Amino acid sequence: MDLRAIAIGLAFALMWSSAFTSARIIVELAPPLTALALRFAISGAIGVAIAAALGQSARLTRGQWRSVVIFGLCQNTLYLGFNFVALEMVEASFASIVASTMPLLVALAGWVVFRDRPRPLAMAGLGAGMAGVAIVMGGRLTGGVDPVGVMLCVAGVLALTGATLTVRSATSGGNLMMIVGLQMLVGSAALWIPALAFETVVIVPSWTLAAAFAYTTLVPGLAATWVWFVLVGRIGPMRAATFHFLNPFLGVAFAAALLGERISRLDVLGVAIVSVGILAVQLSRQRAAVPPSGPA
Repeated sequence: MDLRAIAIGLAFALMWSSAFTSARIIVELAPPLTALALRFAISGAIGVAIAAALGQSARLTRGQWRSVVIFGLCQNTLYLGFNFVALEMVEASFASIVASTMPLLVALAGWVVFRDRPRPLAMAGLGAGMAGVAIVMGGRLTGGVDPVGVMLCVAGVLALTGATLTVRSATSGGNLMMIVGLQMLVGSAALWIPALAFETVVIVPSWTLAAAFAYTTLVPGLAATWVWFVLVGRIGPMRAATFHFLNPFLGVAFAAALLGERISRLDVLGVAIVSVGILAVQLSRQRAAVPPSGPA
């Protein structure tokens, strides 16, 4: 892995992890689904405009269109929709920890659904990751976290896992920025349905809301998605997913620094174990993907 790939991966981890903190600010001042639908409408339009200016076409392959729809619905509508609603009930640090288990769930899906034979290091990583999540959830549930918010976070990360499994076909064939913009517009279109049906638009105007919305739209929304696809295209999905081991630490750090959320010792222990589990799973998958060298 070259230095440029490492820099891209670190940039993605920072942007992705900060999303929960800015989203928490937004949902305190605006309806969550309406804000999210508007965010994707804006960022999707910007993405498509940039793609057109770069000469990219919306004439995608059948596999790319399938990925645009699935990724748009699973990540943008379901994953982020569930999380934005959940952030009205749970802290940003908790939501970020649950979402960070996505690489573990992808590995578990490979084992259960696709019958991939896990290596011992992967098995140990899965066990450690799940134990870390249990420690965090046990401590939070004892402390009175909203169980509905917990269920929404879990539903969201399951949807994100499904979205992640479509990334490879989305990155083949070019037109990357166009794909990013279109999958955001798909998410926006689907989100307007529940937003208009169930939410009453009550917004508390403030510079804080404006700044959080602009940041969420442009950085975790547009830039992080594009950077993720670039990273996957550069080093492949298995190596790219290694950077997710930073997300539990960074998500908790952003929430503590910017929102003043209290982090317990159990949170620190659980986050450390989850991070080690994610790293072990990804290192195991990388080793499995490298063919053994033959005799000289």
